[in-house]
Amino acid sequence: MLTRRRFLESVAVAAITPALTYSCAVRRFGENPLRPDPNQLIDIPEGFSYTVVSRRGDLMSDGLRVPGAHDGMAVFDREDGKLILVCNHELYSPEFSDSPFLDGYETVQESIKERLYDRGGDVTPELGGTSTTIFNPATRETEGQFLSLGGTEWNCAGGKTPWGSWLTCEESFANPGPDVTGSGIEFSRDQRHGYVFEVPSSAAGLVRPVPLKHMGRYVHEAAAVHEPTGIVYLTEDRWHSLFYRFIPNVPGQLHKGGRLQALAIVGQPSMKTHNWEAADFPVNSTMQTYWVDLHDVDSEVDDLRHRGAESGAAMFARGEGLSVAGDEFAFACTIGGPGRLGQVFVYTPSPYEGTPNEQKAPGGLSLIAQADEGSLLQNGDNLTMAPWGDLLVCEDVEADMEHCAIVGIRPDGSQYLLANNAYSGSELAGVCFSPDGKTLFVNIQYPGTTVAITGPWPA
Repeated sequence: MLTRRRFLESVAVAAITPALTYSCAVRRFGENPLRPDPNQLIDIPEGFSYTVVSRRGDLMSDGLRVPGAHDGMAVFDREDGKLILVCNHELYSPEFSDSPFLDGYETVQESIKERLYDRGGDVTPELGGTSTTIFNPATRETEGQFLSLGGTEWNCAGGKTPWGSWLTCEESFANPGPDVTGSGIEFSRDQRHGYVFEVPSSAAGLVRPVPLKHMGRYVHEAAAVHEPTGIVYLTEDRWHSLFYRFIPNVPGQLHKGGRLQALAIVGQPSMKTHNWEAADFPVNSTMQTYWVDLHDVDSEVDDLRHRGAESGAAMFARGEGLSVAGDEFAFACTIGGPGRLGQVFVYTPSPYEGTPNEQKAPGGLSLIAQADEGSLLQNGDNLTMAPWGDLLVCEDVEADMEHCAIVGIRPDGSQYLLANNAYSGSELAGVCFSPDGKTLFVNIQYPGTTVAITGPWPA
């Protein structure tokens, strides 16, 4: 039987090899070409169909508008058979045309305003956060939508928890006070930004925003939870970033604090894993790891990654998408590798993860994929494991934004296009399956749309 570990090891073959062709008579999933979408939204394979679940600017159940810039996302079951989608919106104050308050912030009820994390003096409120959508998979209809977190900034990715919530991460580091955009738009913040917030899937409206400060203040990207221990792994979207873990004092209750650490390589302190100039971290290699304690994790200065590196932590080239893969964790570094076209690493936890005994059997870090110009997949970002064992990766190809796709990587290492956005010049994001594996949800970040794709998925 093909294990997830064997699958992840085989991904490296695909990352350095052009797309393959086959002469066998029986087509495998992914070998049929994509069908051009007559609605010019997203191309998907023949035999599949999509439904628009959420669209920027539509009126929601709470009277607000669906925000734009859809990004990371998770889907949860509801007891009545409906699905709950919690979706990030990567916005900040000057982007008012994409905001939930498009009908005028002055008309917003105080009961909503008082639950915004950063009201910007009630003049320039922060516009990021999350929306929650109730979707009926039987009728393929959206039955309700509302803002579930508001007043945060640049909510990019995050992670689903085993206890039924979504961790939404601010890809930001900003202090209170006046600011100005590059185009000269002035605005002001009331609060610090750069935190993780938790949104229960059961929320029926705006939650009270609580920054999880013990999880660190930095330019967050994604999160994933180690279910046996409750440890949360986190990525950071910087050119020289760290890979973090948060050990909670009480598993499943992140607000009760804990310890933040950064991953380091045994025998190679402060290692750069980028491979930009030399193959310092060879593909298919595995290195033993340990963890560096971090202090002053809620600093006013954006230097946590620098202090971590000085203490021996390894550095990564823009850590982005992060996914649970069995008992391991796969994460993408969008500009890693000699061509800066992306890498995929896998962290394998120690059997004693998070305890004083873990160095008896240290965790391991493997570089399983490194793209070059011949690779079908380039600049991987958000990713998820499909129910049938393939890795599905959303591209964020800055050099060719008209062709950002979902690329599937089979267990044998070959690649295929599962979907492609050739219309809006936008990355795809938030890829995730319904718990029953029958519906794939994905976001087209701009102008801001969520689609639900159904069809003959592999068994």
